[in-house]
Amino acid sequence: MQNKKLKEDRRIQIAHKEALIGVGLVIFNFLWWFAFAYGLGSGNPAEYRYILGFPEWFFYSCIGSLVIMSLLVTLIVKKFFTEVPLDDPPHDGDQQSWPD
Repeated sequence: MQNKKLKEDRRIQIAHKEALIGVGLVIFNFLWWFAFAYGLGSGNPAEYRYILGFPEWFFYSCIGSLVIMSLLVTLIVKKFFTEVPLDDPPHDGDQQSWPD
C-alpha cells in the first residue's frame, strides 16, 4: 500500500524526471571534458597552442566546461525543474491545495 502511494505521489515523478536530467548533465560534462582533454591533449606538448596562458586542451576541458556547464545548468533548472512542497500532501478534506 505504501509503495503504491509513493508511485502515485507527483513529487516522486518530478524527482525521477529531475534526477534523469541531472544524470544527463553529468554525462554531457564528462564527454565534453574527455573529448577536449584527450582529444587536444594527446599531441606533442611542444606543439600545444595556448589560450590565456593555459594549454588549449586544458582551457577547453576545464575552464570552458565550467562556463558551459554553469550556463547549461542554470538554463535547465529554470526551464525544466519544478518547485515542489516538501511537507505532507493535503488530505481531501483540507482547504489547502498544492500548486500544480
